[in-house]
Amino acid sequence: MTQTAPEPDLHEAAEAAPDDASLFERLGGVYGIAGAVDILVDRLFDNVAVNANPAVHAHHGDRANAAGYKFLVTAWSIEAAGGPRCYPGRDMVAAHDHLAIDRAGFDAVYTEIDATLNFLGVPDRERSEFMRVIESYRPEVVTA
Repeated sequence: MTQTAPEPDLHEAAEAAPDDASLFERLGGVYGIAGAVDILVDRLFDNVAVNANPAVHAHHGDRANAAGYKFLVTAWSIEAAGGPRCYPGRDMVAAHDHLAIDRAGFDAVYTEIDATLNFLGVPDRERSEFMRVIESYRPEVVTA
């Protein structure tokens, strides 16, 4: 029998954080963000619209790189949310240039991120703030 980790309670984290807390803190810090990314990446790997791009589909492939991908997305998200510097990956242009991501592909990922945050109960304030961060990277990711 396979055990699954409990879903992170990001609503509780946001409610418990002080008013002047960073988005990183309001999302539950490292543990909250890592838990959310764990769920998000599985959803991205299964999302038909995200994988319509052959290069993205090949990257997701047999999920052999899932653990490393989850690590990189977690570290990037920690930094993007105002947490400590810990992302060892390439910049967004270099990381996505070879994937030829178009507007529809970006929108599919954007929608899945938003839906996952909603699924996890992230309050509107934190979800909107994180989605603004994601949107700010559109010019660096969309190349086709």
